Amino acid sequence: MTPATFTTLTSIVKQRSGGVINPDQGYMLETRLAPLLKREGLPSLDALALRLAAPRSETLAQEMTELLTTNESSFFRDGRPFEHLRALLPVLHRARPPGTALRIWSAACSTGQEAYSISILASELGEADPGFATRRVEILGTDICGAVLERARKGLFTQFEVQRGLPVRTLVKRFAQEETRWRIRPEIAARCRFERMNLLGDLRALGRFDVIFCRNVLIYFDVPTKARVLDALADRLQPDGALYLGAAETALGMGARLTPLPGERGVYGVAAEAERLRA
Repeated sequence: MTPATFTTLTSIVKQRSGGVINPDQGYMLETRLAPLLKREGLPSLDALALRLAAPRSETLAQEMTELLTTNESSFFRDGRPFEHLRALLPVLHRARPPGTALRIWSAACSTGQEAYSISILASELGEADPGFATRRVEILGTDICGAVLERARKGLFTQFEVQRGLPVRTLVKRFAQEETRWRIRPEIAARCRFERMNLLGDLRALGRFDVIFCRNVLIYFDVPTKARVLDALADRLQPDGALYLGAAETALGMGARLTPLPGERGVYGVAAEAERLRA
């Protein structure tokens, strides 16, 4: 692979997904794109770059981008955000008029574990509080990758996947075993829907959300792209809502629209409301 080919391929990925691939990650292109080269009958990444420069290469460019996008997820990942969410949802429930839904967005949802974890938590809250049980909770999972969205919609997970983050009691109660796999139960899946969405696109049609999870995504972006995405997320967040970022991510220094919630790491609110809570 020539330096020019590396630049061509990684520029396409950055333009389409925002993800930055560094020169020392050239091995990732070789390994992840090998099946695509074989399918297309292309002898090398250099030949792929030439194909992508030709007309009508849109589908191929998207396939390449998806193959180079990191998709990693687990149930109740990192724990602490879900503990905070467990305390936050009843507060939002009391603040909302009867009949309105609590809207939660799992951005870059991958294969759906995060969205389903949120739905499981909502079921647990409803079982503990009959009042919360009457509140409709809508969970939207979005991702740039069509293949992982198809998996998310199926709600079918391997033994390895359910062992990551799920207590045995929760697994048995919220999933049904199908041979060697586990399917999320219909009442948990019913709150969740999954759509293809690019965080670099126009997000206004999504409406506003009470809670947004956008974790372990910004780490793949350069600073201008991070600031752009955070600004767009702030537009979609209700004034008293919460944005959850990954443990290694921050909104600090990315503009003044988001500010950390008091006493929390990786949890942000719209600046004016968060400052009121801090006072």
